[in-house]
Amino acid sequence: MRVNVILFWILTGFFVLVTIAYTVWSLIFNAQQLASQSVTGPGTPIEWVGTVALGLSAVLSAFIAFYLSRVHRAQGGELPEDTVGANIDDGDPEMGFFSPYSWWPIILAASLGLIFLGLAVGFWISIIGVGVATIALVGWTYEYYRGLFAR
Repeated sequence: MRVNVILFWILTGFFVLVTIAYTVWSLIFNAQQLASQSVTGPGTPIEWVGTVALGLSAVLSAFIAFYLSRVHRAQGGELPEDTVGANIDDGDPEMGFFSPYSWWPIILAASLGLIFLGLAVGFWISIIGVGVATIALVGWTYEYYRGLFAR
């Protein structure tokens, strides 16, 4: 995590430099345009959309860097990614149990597709999708209570 913090602080510095360069460049460009009178009407000397977007990107990366540094300081120890002698398996967490032969996730995804299709085409399709989604969610939840894999 220490490497991530350093990378985000570097990214913050990069965005600050790019914001400054973009603002100066837009000032120079608009000064040249106003001097040559090719721009009709009063123009703003700074192009605000790009300047604000790049500035907010710098602020966001600074927020992420600050948050990660606080989390790294509060966790009390080093992560396996930060130690040189760690194995790949040390950073592999237990993700939970997943049903290898379950068809319910596919049915649930299809029903959500029906719901969104109904929002775009006709609301009555969404009603059918909600019914199928309810059946798929209950079936997926209680999959191991009946049939071959009952426990």
